Amino acid sequence: MKMPNLFFKQDNTKEAPDFIVCPECGRRAERKDVAHNNYICTFCGYYYRIRTNNRIKMIADRDSFEPLFSDIPEPDPLKFEGYAEKLAAAREKTGLSEAVTVGRCTIFKEKCILGICDARFLMSSMGHVVGEKIARAFEAATKEKLPVVMFVCSGGARMQEGIISLMQMEKTAAAVKRHSEAGLLYIPVLTDPTTGGVTASFAMLGDIILAEPGALIGFAGPRVIEQTIGQRLPEGFQKAEFLRRHGFVDAVVERDDLKQMLYTLIVLNSGRALPKDEAEAPPDTEEPSYAEEEHANLSAWERVREVRSLERPSALRYIHEIFDDFTELHGDRYYADDRCIVGGIASIGERSVTVIGVEKGHDMAECMKRNFGMPSPEGYRKALRLMKQAEKFHRPIITFVNTPGAYPGVEAEENGQGEAIAKNLYEMSGLKVPVLSLMIGEGGSGGALALAVGNEVWMMENATYSILSPEGFATILWKDGKRAEEAAEVMQITADSLLKLGVIEKIIPEYGVASEFTLPKIAAFLRKNIGDFLSRYSQMSSEALREQRYVRFRKF
Repeated sequence: MKMPNLFFKQDNTKEAPDFIVCPECGRRAERKDVAHNNYICTFCGYYYRIRTNNRIKMIADRDSFEPLFSDIPEPDPLKFEGYAEKLAAAREKTGLSEAVTVGRCTIFKEKCILGICDARFLMSSMGHVVGEKIARAFEAATKEKLPVVMFVCSGGARMQEGIISLMQMEKTAAAVKRHSEAGLLYIPVLTDPTTGGVTASFAMLGDIILAEPGALIGFAGPRVIEQTIGQRLPEGFQKAEFLRRHGFVDAVVERDDLKQMLYTLIVLNSGRALPKDEAEAPPDTEEPSYAEEEHANLSAWERVREVRSLERPSALRYIHEIFDDFTELHGDRYYADDRCIVGGIASIGERSVTVIGVEKGHDMAECMKRNFGMPSPEGYRKALRLMKQAEKFHRPIITFVNTPGAYPGVEAEENGQGEAIAKNLYEMSGLKVPVLSLMIGEGGSGGALALAVGNEVWMMENATYSILSPEGFATILWKDGKRAEEAAEVMQITADSLLKLGVIEKIIPEYGVASEFTLPKIAAFLRKNIGDFLSRYSQMSSEALREQRYVRFRKF
């Protein structure tokens, strides 16, 4: 079956020489309109594949792109009949020397190495020269301490070069590894199609993986899968959105937003905040007044009921209120994207941080979508991936904990819930960056502790933190779940009790109870105190941070 030409298809009728036909909806649009629309169909939103020069114009600052490694000789290891002629024809058709173009450029004045694969050149298959240019690009970026942005598309390995093409998978992966070990950022942008050996090498090894909407992404092509298993594939299988749901893509980004997204990620991963509008009012950092008796009004059971209220602000509300430039990242890179765990990169003051939270939701529909704040193994693995990413780029970590506990379901057990929690405890104990954990609602058992191995743990005045729910405690110890209210008093689960026990370091005032009304005051308190925390702990060495965290938990 011949692949359709998904680049611009010229309508050759005499009436419309300047029109193109969309291969998705079949409608004609003026070429200039589609070009002005960043090569997206003006009728159905279909994403045309983009030529190298057009992609450079869209992403790199004007006249900033400087090509590299354009003169690598082309081998013919198999002496395959007709291969030389195919290469010559591809060069004539595209004006390119090979399927990938690499070079230095700036993106809104931020320096990087940019690579672009072009499907017009033998479906951007990876032969020796493609692998060599990519490896050299990463080596140059490592030497010059630059991030790499790679626009990826490919039909896979180049069959005409046989086993030598296969070796490019390891060569490019090794170059990415060295670049990563130097603490440098790599962002692949997966475009249509990204398949085969490219998917199984440099395409999926990014610190942050982006994709264009609707891009086909997979190791085996859909036709091969259908022929092998003898089944029709579900709608949307192997599309970018499918990959995001299954945890392999951080974000699916509209083409109009790609340059800004790349700039944001490059800046935040350098440890800086994005430049602010000078006319923008500075955030309110004045600490509100707070009397000690304000957090002593409710009983333990009343606080249990309060933190279960859907009226309390969620993790995302705090994140957006306290931080700037929040960019959410998705997926555990293994199985799925747990929507209960949210996380990404943000800034506070002049520095960037990684923020991670348990999101419960504000109504029944969202609570169901967020699994009522009960993380699954993939949620904990997603959180850990973001924490290890933060460690690589020397970003402090702020977590927002509000969970009745880890999800106690069959699928969670099948996917290793206990192992996922244990791995978080193990890895968080040794993180080389400051970690601050904020208990903003329920802190239920090991499911909460898996995000609360901090250098300090703070609690909102009406939050709870416990070995399990009062109902569960009463059922296990007294065989009577109706004694939950009594259990809440016995368990010492409130902020004032835990401050006396040394389990937490600070109580966060709620100015009554946490709500949309009190959120600005709470956020102002947290902005100031988080800033103070970062100033104190950022002066400590990585070993001192690890030791302080070890001693903190060792005393228990």
